[in-house]
Amino acid sequence: MDAHEYQIESNSEILGPWLAPLNAAQLRMKNRELAVSVAAKSSTTPRGQEIRVVHVRTGEVVFRKTDTRAAHDTDA
Repeated sequence: MDAHEYQIESNSEILGPWLAPLNAAQLRMKNRELAVSVAAKSSTTPRGQEIRVVHVRTGEVVFRKTDTRAAHDTDA
């Protein structure tokens, strides 16, 4: 069995307070709770893209989010 059962993925680069600068669009983790927590606190660049947590073996999406704030952000 793969030790990293969950993958955080996006079509864009994933950024987050719990992640070192990766310049990556995917990251594998050992447990579901940690993967969902990291994904929930993360965002993408460009902002507003979807972030998913996928169970590697089955392909089941166990969590997904889109940063809806990106559509409402202004630089004012």
